[in-house]
Amino acid sequence: MLCDRVAADPSDPDKPADVKGVAEIASSDVATAIRFCKQAAPSSRRAMFALGRAYAANRQTAEAIAAWRKAADKGSSAAMVELGVAYGTGSGIAKDEAQARKLFEKAAQSGNPRGVSNLAALGGAGGAAPADPAQARALLGKAAETNPEAQYQLGLMLSEGTGGAKDDVAARALFEKAAAQNHPGALERMGAFAQEGRGGAKDKDAAKTYYERAAALGDEDAKKALERLRCPYAIKDKQGKLVTTLCF
Repeated sequence: MLCDRVAADPSDPDKPADVKGVAEIASSDVATAIRFCKQAAPSSRRAMFALGRAYAANRQTAEAIAAWRKAADKGSSAAMVELGVAYGTGSGIAKDEAQARKLFEKAAQSGNPRGVSNLAALGGAGGAAPADPAQARALLGKAAETNPEAQYQLGLMLSEGTGGAKDDVAARALFEKAAAQNHPGALERMGAFAQEGRGGAKDKDAAKTYYERAAALGDEDAKKALERLRCPYAIKDKQGKLVTTLCF
């Protein structure tokens, strides 16, 4: 329970519905997360994955990768995604896009939304064909029936016209579903859509509320959006550089 409280990932498909999760592990909770997730990890792949998150938050990259590898071996699709990201970026491990693709494919096959979206974003390696965004849309469509992360990822694809036609109305509906489940990214997107009137009614008060909820969950884009709402006027010099902002 303590491991879940301070280190569970909101987008982990293994996470029970009654566990809220945290977008980022607070620095004050890192030691607690390592201690209790380490205790739970031998009998729980979810705790092993969370232990990797705690190590990563503590800049213990090698330990994080080792924990994610163990969790992935036990079938954690969330750990597969994190390992894939490490291989794809060469973060703490030798860069290997082919291995990243394999991990994303395995995670996607198990229905992990981030596995699907990362696979779609990964270009061809070693002569392989690029992942198909249209296929990613189809895979996300199935997962989006119940999963807030899938709803968010599919909403992004629809709002950007990736893998098919752009559809702000459908994107907003998906963001709204995920936001109702306190998905930080979806809350931020709902704020932006409400502020701009994309895919539905324009409502600045609602936008501010969405941004505040997302910011409270640690979303950095939402924090910046709130600051722009508070300080909407930018004063620039002759070269166009920002001098100051006027705030309310």
